Amino acid sequence: MNMKAREECYPCLARLARQAAELAADDEVLRDTAISEGLAYLEREFSVAGTSIAVATPIHRLVKSITGNPDPYRKVKENELRMARALMPQFETAGMDLRDCIVLAVRGNCIDFFMDLEQAAKDMRKPVVFALDDIQRVKDRLKSAKRMLYLADNAGEVLFDVPLVRMLQRHSPVTYVVKGAPVQDDATLEDMGRFGLFDQFPSVISTGTDTPGVVLEMASLEFRDAFRDSDLVLAKGMGYWETLSELPAEGKVFHVFKAKCRPVAESVGVNLDSFVAVLR
Repeated sequence: MNMKAREECYPCLARLARQAAELAADDEVLRDTAISEGLAYLEREFSVAGTSIAVATPIHRLVKSITGNPDPYRKVKENELRMARALMPQFETAGMDLRDCIVLAVRGNCIDFFMDLEQAAKDMRKPVVFALDDIQRVKDRLKSAKRMLYLADNAGEVLFDVPLVRMLQRHSPVTYVVKGAPVQDDATLEDMGRFGLFDQFPSVISTGTDTPGVVLEMASLEFRDAFRDSDLVLAKGMGYWETLSELPAEGKVFHVFKAKCRPVAESVGVNLDSFVAVLR
């Protein structure tokens, strides 16, 4: 199992370049320049020999540099958190077991800034059945795990991670990991502060970089050391599958996500829109 780019990733990356530029700038000239430069980079650098993240990251950096906007998705993240705070009270969290907490965490992935509150609430109520289900293996691993990392995904999902982090914390120390700098709508250290979320977690660090998922060569020494020393790493979202599946399987990274695109689904061996809970 690993996740190289496919030909169908190209139009998706092109849409990403346009979306980021449109969110980053109101000025038409700046916006068009960012789109043009982003698409030119995509044309030059896209390759099925690498990951889509290897192209997406420089495109995001180009857009931010050209528009002078360091966080194009800032308002998107604010809207996601607003939605999460409205939805979270609808879920009973008392008495949940490990599986319940994992299901709640992956339900948070239904929050999307393109979706209205009513549609998000409807989607989050749908049954969650994992096409790949290694939860029992993870439960067994918890008995001996001494250090854990929890790699966060989008800002809107953070509140839905809290019950799972607290449950894991009963077994051994858990460090919650966000991005070091803005990329798409992923949660960052700055977001954790401005949204008042630090006190929800026992320990918070960042990847030290602005890549979707995490490319270890670009990550901070602090993160690389924490990743190396952890006995169990819960990695939330497709971005971490796209990047960490490039590493040799050690049986310690627990991927939890919804396979929202065909290349990711095929790389895992599941149908499109399947939920995945796989220990790799």
